[in-house]
Amino acid sequence: MESLEAELASARDLDVADLADAIEDIGFECTRCGACCTAEADDPHTATVFPDEVREVQETTEYDWRDVARPMPYGLTETSDGNMEGETFEWALQTDSCGDCTFYTEDDDGVGACSVHGSRPLICQTYPFSVALAGTSQPMGEAVDESGIVRAHECEGLGRDISRADAEELAAALKERAVQELEEAIGVRDNYDPNAAAGEPVVVHDSEGPKRPDGSSAE
Repeated sequence: MESLEAELASARDLDVADLADAIEDIGFECTRCGACCTAEADDPHTATVFPDEVREVQETTEYDWRDVARPMPYGLTETSDGNMEGETFEWALQTDSCGDCTFYTEDDDGVGACSVHGSRPLICQTYPFSVALAGTSQPMGEAVDESGIVRAHECEGLGRDISRADAEELAAALKERAVQELEEAIGVRDNYDPNAAAGEPVVVHDSEGPKRPDGSSAE
């Protein structure tokens, strides 16, 4: 298995034109169905968001950190009094009482929209695509199509015609996401200290160090 540094070098060498070719080959058009923004069965929506992306949404909305993001639940356990405890290594976009992304809205006809569309995280910008590099995130479920290094995950918009301009824009975001995911993974690894936040019930270890659920430093 390649090191994270080697995978990062590969991500930085990705050719946007080649990625766009693959996206065109697969085909995609967002139908605004909302499936990628809402809970599935009993599983709340989980979309990874980086610390700088949380701050970007905060600047747009003037929300508190907790309004934008929550500790990724993987690695956390529920206590007998209904609270959570443990440590995790990512942030997820905040959800509402139904488990849907808190920024997801629908009009009267049921057409989905994002209330922070211009500041939405890279994983939202690039869904349903991912790149086959270790250390990058893959949407839930197996890939249903692939072309070269690009994988496509379940989405009703797949297989539709996409313009070259839109394919290139999506490809550029996909490369940016791969690079940032690997930079984040390296930062988490290098800054991880299991003893840095002793006594805190919930700790998120991100590339900037251990944090409390409100985004403040736990060091």
